[in-house]
Amino acid sequence: MSSAEPLVEVRDLVKHFPISRGIVWKRKTGAEKAVDGVSLQVMKGETLGIVGETGCGKSTTAKLIMRLLEPTDGEITFQGRDITRIKGARLKAVRREMQMIFQDPYSSLNPRKTIGSIIGEPFAIHGLEREKGERKRAVQGLMEMVGLNPEHYNRYPHEFSGGQRQRIGVARALALNPKLLIADEPVSALDVSIQAQVLNLLRDLQRRFGLTLVFIAHDLSVVRHMCDRVAVMYLGKIVEIGPNEALYDFPRHPYTGALMAAVPVADPSRHGEQRRLLSGDVPSPANPPSACRFHTRCPKAQERCSLEEPLLEDKDSGTTVACHYPLTREEARQIGVRSAA
Repeated sequence: MSSAEPLVEVRDLVKHFPISRGIVWKRKTGAEKAVDGVSLQVMKGETLGIVGETGCGKSTTAKLIMRLLEPTDGEITFQGRDITRIKGARLKAVRREMQMIFQDPYSSLNPRKTIGSIIGEPFAIHGLEREKGERKRAVQGLMEMVGLNPEHYNRYPHEFSGGQRQRIGVARALALNPKLLIADEPVSALDVSIQAQVLNLLRDLQRRFGLTLVFIAHDLSVVRHMCDRVAVMYLGKIVEIGPNEALYDFPRHPYTGALMAAVPVADPSRHGEQRRLLSGDVPSPANPPSACRFHTRCPKAQERCSLEEPLLEDKDSGTTVACHYPLTREEARQIGVRSAA
């Protein structure tokens, strides 16, 4: 159950990656604006989904919250403490309470270490479970909890399937009993038949340990199944955020509507139905469009959209939207959002 108290607060978060030219004498010629002014809250006990096209800044935002990347600007608050610039022992202490499950279960595990060593490494880093026998029992308990055979403690990553490797990643992330868990597209590299098992595991573990979960994905059906609230990103900015059902029932931003209209639906009654899909390519984050970044692809764009950046504002649908001309329910229905009908 989520509470009204935020665990994480992000204010005007920015991450620009410099673009340089030259081999010997490098000079900065620009910047890739991966994250450009993101503000959001993650409430205790909730699951917040972050969705958007590839390259929109989802994973970069997660790494900034985890302090795996240094922000260019902005503020990150965790449990009321500003962690934006902390280093050393203070940062290490915070990292005990926030962990991450990475997207690729193949490259995120050290192939030269046994599973027991990989899952038990957080104990060694933070000086917990010092005795070897005690650590082994703790690791085998974690393995059993995520559905792995404890007897496979001495096996190596190549001896496991993709789904089993992701379970190893989940066990490693839970070793320190964190308060915040960030899952960066945890099932996108897995077979469809395995995805549901990993998703259900995450939901069960969240209920069991009272975890707060940030769930990053590009599959909107998965996000709808998993999340309490959803934030939609486009070119480094949040364009819409709100409760799960409100956003899926009646998306207000044209980009959110286009994403939902693009989701394939196994419904014979919709055979031959025309859906209005997005045209054009995503602009470069090194040279994003002026004002509203979506106006170059938006069917509702007007002159104001290229001159004045829209602010996130509450709408009567229950979501917060950054759009000068948000969708009406009829427009959402026309582009193929079935729930808006």
